[in-house]
Amino acid sequence: DLATAFNDRGHVRYLRVEFAAAMEDYAAAIECQPSFEVPYYNRGLVLYRLGFFDEAMKDFRKVLELNPQFEDAALSLKQAILDKEEKQKRGY
Repeated sequence: DLATAFNDRGHVRYLRVEFAAAMEDYAAAIECQPSFEVPYYNRGLVLYRLGFFDEAMKDFRKVLELNPQFEDAALSLKQAILDKEEKQKRGY
């Protein structure tokens, strides 16, 4: 389906370090199918990698709202929280 196609293309772009394009594809996948948790997770990974911890945590929480058994999202959420705290401790 279209949401899966956008998500898959986003993943390819993520692997190519084309983060802006990947984010566009993940957003398009979410728009096509708002209950599809995978593009939220993938977008969260991009946001995390770019250091946007609050936005990443929001996406990881949405994944867990849609699918509480999504273990990678739970682990990523915990890591984003820890990294945000560490960033604040260091003052940047």
